[in-house]
Amino acid sequence: MIGSSEMNGAAIASQSAILMARIVDAAGRSVERSDIASVRYLILEIDAAQPDVAVVVTGHDRVRLDVDAVIYDALEFGGLWSIDELGYNFRHEIVVVPTATFPKPHAHYQVVYELVSAAGQTASIRFTLRIS
Repeated sequence: MIGSSEMNGAAIASQSAILMARIVDAAGRSVERSDIASVRYLILEIDAAQPDVAVVVTGHDRVRLDVDAVIYDALEFGGLWSIDELGYNFRHEIVVVPTATFPKPHAHYQVVYELVSAAGQTASIRFTLRIS
């Protein structure tokens, strides 16, 4: 079973949203590329007045990612990661097109990653962003 620690971070830099996390299995071991069969993501726009209401942002609905591009076999540290000194093993950079990726200023968005393990188990990682 894949699990996610509470250690994750997000940064908007140079027209990109860079999302990072440390992903561990049920035993607390950092997952590696061979542990993950597939990764997909979607971006949801959250209605502040009705938090249970979410709309998928066009062009960001269950987009398949290359596992080798977003999962690392060893924990990485430095750069934008400042949460702790252990590091991250998941990193995804989303190119931000101001009127398309996060279309409403001052809105809340959730980026959801669905990871399927080599054993067929599914887990998700969620990042909540407020765009100013």
